[in-house]
Amino acid sequence: MELVGGTTTRRMSPVGPRPSRVHPLPRTTNPRPAAARRPVRPVPNGSQVVSSDVVREVENGQVVWRIRCGDMIGRDRCVTVFVDDGEVVVSGPPGETARMTVSQIGQLTAVLHEAAKLAER
Repeated sequence: MELVGGTTTRRMSPVGPRPSRVHPLPRTTNPRPAAARRPVRPVPNGSQVVSSDVVREVENGQVVWRIRCGDMIGRDRCVTVFVDDGEVVVSGPPGETARMTVSQIGQLTAVLHEAAKLAER
């Protein structure tokens, strides 16, 4: 803009008019952010919910336990436990760190004991 004779005039761009400013969205009446919601995943057929943190499944004739946990930024993940050729296999979230509550650690301990008994057979 430039001042010409006490009034302002707008200079036009040789390319065309400038785009108008985008105004931010108006604020909502609720100043608190919405609580984080965890996705609901249906339990597949043939699965047994052992607790709120553990699902026991039979996959290809093999018992598999999945213990719910989180990663370092709070996403839902799971630690998987199964028995393979008489050995207990513990698989964490791929490329992630498993963050577990005291309750989830207790569930993992119980699953590991059950898997160890199964591996001895």
